Amino acid sequence: MVEVPDSLQCLFTASVTEQDGSYRIEIPREEVEQSGLDVGEFYRVGVLTHVGASSTNTPPDVVPSVEHREVRGPPVDEGEIREVTIETLGEEGDGIAKVERGYIIIVDGGEPGATVEVDVHTVRENVAFAEIVESES
Repeated sequence: MVEVPDSLQCLFTASVTEQDGSYRIEIPREEVEQSGLDVGEFYRVGVLTHVGASSTNTPPDVVPSVEHREVRGPPVDEGEIREVTIETLGEEGDGIAKVERGYIIIVDGGEPGATVEVDVHTVRENVAFAEIVESES
């Protein structure tokens, strides 16, 4: 079984094509837009053999089995409490944290560099809003 790290930003199926003497795998537009990838930046890419595939160079018992993992939709739920690190400030001074697949959580009162526990109160397709959980003192 292939272990998928939490830092995974997108997961999709594509074919390898040949073009002008090189090989290409195209990333669907929606994957770039939903995962928060920045065009022109460098990313690590892993290529997995699909289940049941085999090659003349690889014995069938060596081909990894890949568990299908649905990665659509927000990776957080309303009412969820989670720890995040504030990366920067937004235009209106709110903290901005990124979690799985580059999904953004806007944190009221968050300061850059702070790792805080937040209560997610509103979830949308591409962004969530959260409040810092006050510790009892």
